[in-house]
Amino acid sequence: MESKVAVASLSALGHEGRLAIFRLLVKAGDLGVSAGEIARQLSMIPNSLSANLNVLSHAGLIVSRRDGRSIIYSAAYGAMTGLLGFLMEDCCGGNPEICAPLNEIVARAAECDGTCLVELETE
Repeated sequence: MESKVAVASLSALGHEGRLAIFRLLVKAGDLGVSAGEIARQLSMIPNSLSANLNVLSHAGLIVSRRDGRSIIYSAAYGAMTGLLGFLMEDCCGGNPEICAPLNEIVARAAECDGTCLVELETE
């Protein structure tokens, strides 16, 4: 991952509302969540929700699909895994035991389809 992409992702997540949306979508897995349900669960007004979804989408952290009259949003797990990998790429200063627990989480996240992320969060 390039630094510019990482900065855009971190900037998108550096807002309380957008972080809450992203975490909700990560928990939802590949099934995703409709915009209306996101608004209800997070008590967000439509204008704010729309703006926040656009920022996350432009950063590549979420994807959307149409289902009838609804738009369903899902986390882009590849982008999330890439960002985590980028953040950890040069960590540990020659002491791999420091990052070993994080490396394990990133490796498992890369293998799952979103359904196992709830397990990762509780560890």
